[in-house]
Amino acid sequence: MATATMTSKGQITIPLQIRSYLAVHTGDKLEFMIEEDGRVVMAPLTGDVRELKGMLPKPKKPISIEQMNKAIAKRGADL
Repeated sequence: MATATMTSKGQITIPLQIRSYLAVHTGDKLEFMIEEDGRVVMAPLTGDVRELKGMLPKPKKPISIEQMNKAIAKRGADL
């Protein structure tokens, strides 16, 4: 079992074994949840960008990079 000690500022260092298991790195975000039975669960909020594939439908008609840039520029001019 891995253990950690809290500093006076409320900070802990997650042991290497746990960081490796969760595949978390510097800058990654972690979520803490309190379960109904009182246990505290920690889970990484990181994921592989490839997991997002297929979440949005394909556009009805293709849009070129130039069209995207024009739309972005126009929207930026409206601000």
